Amino acid sequence: MTQQTHWSEDYPAAGRRFADLGQLELENGQHLPQVTLAYETYGTLNETGSNAILVLHALTGDAHVAGPTAPGQITPGWFDALVGPGKAIDTDRFFVLAPNVLGGCSGSTGPTSPHPAGKPWGGRFPQLTTRDQVRAEISLAKHLEIDRFALVLGASMGGQRALEWALEDPARVGALAVIASGAAVTADQAAWIHTQLQAIELDPNWQGGNYLESGCAPTAGLALARQIAHTTYRTDRELQARFAASPQGNEDPLRGGRLAVQSYLDYHGDKLTNRFDAASYYRLSQTMLTHDVGRARGGVETALSQILCPTLVVGVDSDRLFPASDAQDLATTIPLGFYREVESLYGHDGFLIEAAQLEAILTDFLNLLAGTHCYSCKASNAF
Repeated sequence: MTQQTHWSEDYPAAGRRFADLGQLELENGQHLPQVTLAYETYGTLNETGSNAILVLHALTGDAHVAGPTAPGQITPGWFDALVGPGKAIDTDRFFVLAPNVLGGCSGSTGPTSPHPAGKPWGGRFPQLTTRDQVRAEISLAKHLEIDRFALVLGASMGGQRALEWALEDPARVGALAVIASGAAVTADQAAWIHTQLQAIELDPNWQGGNYLESGCAPTAGLALARQIAHTTYRTDRELQARFAASPQGNEDPLRGGRLAVQSYLDYHGDKLTNRFDAASYYRLSQTMLTHDVGRARGGVETALSQILCPTLVVGVDSDRLFPASDAQDLATTIPLGFYREVESLYGHDGFLIEAAQLEAILTDFLNLLAGTHCYSCKASNAF
């Protein structure tokens, strides 16, 4: 490991940076002639390079893991409750690397990036797989001279990438944390993704993804896709408790007005259109649609049996997008897998909302990795 003490000067505690990584061959036989990944870092890499943690974001997340809004960044850190000084992922102790996913729209190469022939890629941007995205992230780690991560952590779509990391470059992964995620797309997940893709495609402004020059983005389709997705992120119990069949303010549903739950979904749909690109959402959703760690590896169970690092799998008891039972199966199949469960009324979004529970789980796991507990005997499931 090359000493990295200079990082504390050249790589400040936070702020968006960009790495040009060259050409990337894709799983479907196509290639990207030039890949750039945006990323942020927190903390300082120690002289032995043993304190690095890789944090991988969900579908519409980005590299801004911790801290308040910043120039060019309209949202605070999506994992701010868990990453920072004195928090579960203590940046006084760990060096955190958070890349923006390939295909995204927050600085990494994606549909809004310039095509080599000029103009944005738009609809010409190739379909990606989770494996393609991870191979780009591995190139980033090499570029930054990070030989090994003490922990690779991902939630939702980020958890899918975390699993691929452990299979694509196991020597670089010391341990794994997979939160509210899965090893392969389920038929139910695929059905929900399909309706979101259709919502975008049916917007007249979609134009096959080549709308950037027209100035008329498919915001209605993107907003509807987000409403469909958001419904899967929460639970029927929560929606009933919060809204029931109440009207929105003074609106009268008998005269064309909305119910409160309709207004709630409209808000979340419109909110996303202010910060995310429809073509990126489309391509990233396709990535989740084709996710399968078992592809060309003998199937899911065979692939998971090859993950030999300590692996924490966290399910959310009310998650209807990534059911807790599937997370339990994932932990059982991985040789050194440990299962923990978050209790929440909020479904899939519980991994973001129930910060106190997740903080306790991650703290225990990091203590286990530090040698406070023994993980050599899976049967004890001890931590």
